[in-house]
This record gives sequence, structure tokens and C-alpha cells, in this order.
Amino acid sequence: MIRSASDPGAIAEAVAVLVAGGLVGMPTETVYGLAADAGNGEAVARIYAAKGRPRFNPLIAHVADLAAADPLALFDPLSRRLAEAFWPGPLTLVLPKRADAPLSDLATAGLDTVAIRVPAHPVAHALLEAFGGPLAAPSANRSGHVSPTSAAHVAADLGERVGIILDAGPTRVGVESTILKVEADRVVLLRAGGLARSAIEAVTGRPLLARTHAEAAPVAPGMLASHYAPTAAVRLDVDRVEPGEALIAFGPDLPRGADGAVAVVNLSARGDVVEAAARLFAALRELDGLSETIAVAPIPHEGLGEAIRDRLARAAAPRP
Repeated sequence: MIRSASDPGAIAEAVAVLVAGGLVGMPTETVYGLAADAGNGEAVARIYAAKGRPRFNPLIAHVADLAAADPLALFDPLSRRLAEAFWPGPLTLVLPKRADAPLSDLATAGLDTVAIRVPAHPVAHALLEAFGGPLAAPSANRSGHVSPTSAAHVAADLGERVGIILDAGPTRVGVESTILKVEADRVVLLRAGGLARSAIEAVTGRPLLARTHAEAAPVAPGMLASHYAPTAAVRLDVDRVEPGEALIAFGPDLPRGADGAVAVVNLSARGDVVEAAARLFAALRELDGLSETIAVAPIPHEGLGEAIRDRLARAAAPRP
């Protein structure tokens, strides 16, 4: 449902959708974002489901201002200088995540870093202020489609998957944000976007460096065959649990031998892949170290099951 962002009550209605775990089409100066509560794993899973996103890549956490970013991440001096220079604006910074950051593991794809941005749009700012927490918000389009620069684009691509789309007219920048990461004294470009290289270099006083395909994995986990793997070995699609293994289950029926598992986490006893996606990274963390092997029950291929299976396949891949 499209609502003019200037309508009385539109922001409050959008906040109610977010609090209930739903999705909101949010205008920013770059492109329209598909926003959800970044601390709610099931809400974040709905982003992946709506977009048809093939893998659980980390999502950008949008916040109202720099002060709202501090509880989420640790800023080195150079990253803070960049934030002070370009926020609000089309800059995303990848930073070490605070251990107590109120973020779903799914929003950060299980990483120890978080990508953060402060959008320069009055409607986005009003929504973030009213909601009072970080919003995960990739572009509001089906995965692989052209990014949306109007509310109509969002509606055409996502339709009823979005609870409300706040219409604030065409976006000003029209391309996604620039993504940077500071590594020691290097400023590394992870994605070119709406902030020019020359402006960045004028602030940092040093050249902006590019990363190779393999090095870019911290913000694009799909680039490595084995990534974010637990220390335990992972055994997939089991129909029988061996004695002493830990078990990741799915659905009401457990594999044979489950009573001999050292620990069991059921991603969704009712067989809901959205619930399973929300619990996946926490389950791997919880079971890691309890056994040398984590056995995983079969996960369906449909819907978010494809992304869950992709993540588990990477966890099970031979280690480099």
C-alpha cells in the first residue's frame, strides 16, 4: 500500500508495521529501501524472502544519526572523521560490531562487523527517529532487478510483500551508497556509489584503495566457498544422528538417533523457513564447541530454504 509520506499518521503507521515485524518501503536520497527492524531476526528474514535474495549477505543498518550508530559499532578515528564529514549522506561504513549491539545475527550475516549508514532524507530520518532503533534496509526490489527510485517501482516489484510504502517522490541520488572500510591507515572502497572518490580523498588525505574479489568477503559473504564456518565440522541432510553429535533440526520430526545428540536446536518445530532463517546463525554459534560435528537435518529448497542451504553448504565446505 502506497501512502504519501506527508499524510498525517503515515510515519506512525509505518512504525506500527515495523514493530509488528513487517516491511516498509522507505525513501532515502539514494534509492528506496526495504526496511525492517534490524534487531528482529524474523523481520530481517522477511526482507530476504520478499527480495528473493539468494544468499544471506549482510544488510546495511540505517540509523538516525552518529550518536545512534555508537551503540552498534566501534569507530576508529578515521572512520569517525568520515562519518562526521558525510553523514547524513550516501556513505556506508563497515565497522567492528559491538558485542552487545542490538542487531539480529541475520542482519549482519553472522559477521563481527556491521555496515552502517545515516540517510540524508527527511522521511527516512523521521521514520528512524520515530522507530527509535536501527533499520535493516537493502534496496526495495526483487534480487537482481533494477534498484527502485520511486514508490511505484517498489510496488511494482514487491507488491503485497510490503506493509506500507512511504511515497516521497523520486530519489535525489538514484544509485546506492558508497561503501568504505578503514583497515589500519588504509581506506578501502568496497562498493562505488553516490559519494565521489574525490570527496572522500579530500577528507582522508590519502588515496582510496580497491579490494580484490576474494578480499571483499567481509561485506559479500557469497564470494567464498567456505565462509563463516564454525570450528566444528558440519554434516548436512542427515537422516541419522551419530552418538555425540550436536543437531540442528527442522520441523516436527527429528532424524533417527536424535536422542543421542549432545544438544539439539530446532530451527523451526513447525517447519517455517522464515523462522528457521532467523535462528540459523544463533544456532550455529550455540552448538559450536559442544561437539566435534554438527549434524543438520534436511532443509527444504523452497523459499528461504535455498538461502539457508547455501549458508550451511558454505559452513560445511572444506576449509582453506
